[in-house]
Amino acid sequence: MPKPLAGYRVVDFTHVLAGPFATNMLVQLGADVIKIEAPERGDTMRYYGIDEGYPDMAPPFIAVNSGKRSITLDLKSAQGKEAARRLVAGADVVVENFRPGVISRLGFGYEDCKKLNPNIIFCSMSGFGQSGPLRDNPAIDQIIQSVSGVMSLSGEPGSPSTRVGFPVVDTFSGAMGAFAIVTALLQRERFGGSQYIDVSMLDSTMVMMFSIVVPYLITGKRPEKYGNRGFSLSPTADTFPTCEGEITVGAVQQGQFERLCALLGCPEIAADPRFADKQSRIANGDALRREIVPFFAARTALEWEQILNEGNVPAGAVREVPEAINHPHIAHRKLLQTLHVPALARDVQVLGAGFRFEHDGPGNDLPPPGHGQHTREILKELGLEAEQSA
Repeated sequence: MPKPLAGYRVVDFTHVLAGPFATNMLVQLGADVIKIEAPERGDTMRYYGIDEGYPDMAPPFIAVNSGKRSITLDLKSAQGKEAARRLVAGADVVVENFRPGVISRLGFGYEDCKKLNPNIIFCSMSGFGQSGPLRDNPAIDQIIQSVSGVMSLSGEPGSPSTRVGFPVVDTFSGAMGAFAIVTALLQRERFGGSQYIDVSMLDSTMVMMFSIVVPYLITGKRPEKYGNRGFSLSPTADTFPTCEGEITVGAVQQGQFERLCALLGCPEIAADPRFADKQSRIANGDALRREIVPFFAARTALEWEQILNEGNVPAGAVREVPEAINHPHIAHRKLLQTLHVPALARDVQVLGAGFRFEHDGPGNDLPPPGHGQHTREILKELGLEAEQSA
């Protein structure tokens, strides 16, 4: 059986991260994604980072552009516009993440594309959406982290605002974009017609924060920083030092708390009236932590991870990224995909989609394209000559 999006063509006007992440998900589901790049340097993500030895193939670019085809088009020239129009006319989806209004000024906004293709699915991705007071503000991941409140929640109580240590906004917004596109394709298959999708990074981030935002909306209580304390606010849903490394524990239920104390060798703590129930433990959280921390020093984080999980207490040793990605469980899940990158003259590994099918599921073993690598091939498919892209 073919992959879910086999036979669908996506015209990809996106650059940097949120948009390319969305179209990367579509590639993994089988779509033919044609990446339109400017003739000069193309997507700036090709040159991200400070690593040497990756000419126009920066690792972040590889991560979200593998399996796509690249065509260079000057969208301000008559020839480039004609090639782009033919691409749109034969496509199922158009995705763009320019500042609001830019794609329309180039002649490829939703209304323009709908004239070329009445059944087009058109997805615009931007920092603040296509309407509203902040519409025209430029945005990158950390700006949205700041404006949305994400940074106000990171860190220990009283600490300065801190960004999440990776572009979580770009990633989640990209996933939302891919979900919206697949949903719109399903809607079109069932009911026909075109669809316009407006994905706002700010909107997506507020949705990502639903577990914080909705309680505030209902109770009016301002969210606070709790450091490594879990969402339950239980003092035993936290991170603790050991004799080697740190361990995060998720003992939020009464039985879990009692089992934790028994496994640590301090059952008397569970019997202390100050810690008799969840509310008491929250009220006396600092005291409980002082009582329980010394017992973790008896073993390493990895030892406690095994002991606690075997005792039905959720726990995980704090790992750095290299240790996490090289864990045997990741290999078992087949999350990593190997592909050969000719520009680097070697194989590399990238991440898969993060979910699995019984059969014919997501995946990709094709490399990221060189800048304009498929220009002649795609123009030939469109019935045009190579010089007509200039």
